[in-house]
Amino acid sequence: MSQNFKNLDMTMMFAIHDALRRELERIARVTARVDEDPRHVLSTAVGWELFKKFLTIHHTSEDITVWPVMQEALAGKPAEIALLDAMEAEHAVIDPLLADIDAALADRDSGIERLGGLVDTLHTSLGGHLDHEERDALQLMDITLSQEQWAAFSAEQRTRVGQDSVRYLPWLLDDIDAAKVAHILGNMPEMLRTAYETEWRVAYDALDIWGTKTGSGAR
Repeated sequence: MSQNFKNLDMTMMFAIHDALRRELERIARVTARVDEDPRHVLSTAVGWELFKKFLTIHHTSEDITVWPVMQEALAGKPAEIALLDAMEAEHAVIDPLLADIDAALADRDSGIERLGGLVDTLHTSLGGHLDHEERDALQLMDITLSQEQWAAFSAEQRTRVGQDSVRYLPWLLDDIDAAKVAHILGNMPEMLRTAYETEWRVAYDALDIWGTKTGSGAR
């Protein structure tokens, strides 16, 4: 995404968006399988739980610290308010899909018939939202939010991730090129970099979140 941001550092925003897109592709591959019941694979995969958790944290943090602040700052500007309303409406569509998919995973009778369509809807809805946000909303954030307000958004996410940082950072950096990893880690305190490089990444790899090491997952 080739946008120039003059005020805010969007590195982590793009990183979480890319991580969510990566997991959407993996989830789609799981549910397209024919060699094993995808309900079992998805419901028992650590990857599905991490995807839900970190997506919910990201959206909730935006809903609390980004959209309301921008709504107040942009009051009286109909086009900008319409864009913010669209962002919130897209969240409202996406988040319940996770519960719908979980219900299909637990449904032994007709769940498998509904699962593929629900995952397709999630893929389309979330993918479209991420594209829409990057295309239109991030530039508006950049010219509307102060550094302090942007920091509050980052702090909200960190607080909600909490002790899951040990899995969040390796999940975020999973399967991205070394230059991007180095750039992201370079902006972090040395203590976090060391923990990631010596402990967290190894522990995350051992989780085998989609069962790829046993040949039963989606890579």
